[in-house]
Amino acid sequence: MARIAPKGYVRSIKNLLKEPTQPFKNLLVLDLECTCDKDKEIVPQEIIELPCVAIRIKDWKVQDVFHEYIKPRFHPTLTPFCTELTGIMQETVDDQKHFPETFFMFCKWLTEGGFFEEGNESAFVTSGDWDLKVMLPKQCELEGITVPEYFTSWIDLKRIFATATQYYPRSLRQMLVKLQLPMHGRLHSGIDDVTNMIKVMEKLSKSYKPRYNITSTLK
Repeated sequence: MARIAPKGYVRSIKNLLKEPTQPFKNLLVLDLECTCDKDKEIVPQEIIELPCVAIRIKDWKVQDVFHEYIKPRFHPTLTPFCTELTGIMQETVDDQKHFPETFFMFCKWLTEGGFFEEGNESAFVTSGDWDLKVMLPKQCELEGITVPEYFTSWIDLKRIFATATQYYPRSLRQMLVKLQLPMHGRLHSGIDDVTNMIKVMEKLSKSYKPRYNITSTLK
């Protein structure tokens, strides 16, 4: 004899499968990599990789990619630990521009892409709050740069993941494992981390259909 599911259960399943209205048309997936050393802090830390991939949320298509390595100014020689962790070689950063020039290029890319124009609303996505709450403001302060307004709010993928799955991940690796997704490339490579974040977001959207709301602000 077939069992009839309770009305509340049927309603909850329908709600789960319903596509939510998204507040943004594009998601700008960002992951910063910085100078570092084992068991001690480098002062000041500096951004050495800046990748950002623009994703159109309605179909998860890549709209554009910004990816630059950056030559650190205060500590130009990378530590062996930093190279081992990030995969970034000394020769990779030696011929690159310093942060102010690269950041100007990044802001120009955002402007030319029209990502913050009316009708083309976009938001940054990070794995945790550190990138935009701590590292970018510190780097901008170090260089005497005012943080543009559009960097002052963002979506923390960990919080979106936790709301959708009822499991708070400590790391990007845990998100991949929880969703049974293979890891692309290596962890702590900025561009590979961004690629893996996008895989997580796409799988979340297919299986849990979360709404990508702003979770964090600088102010």
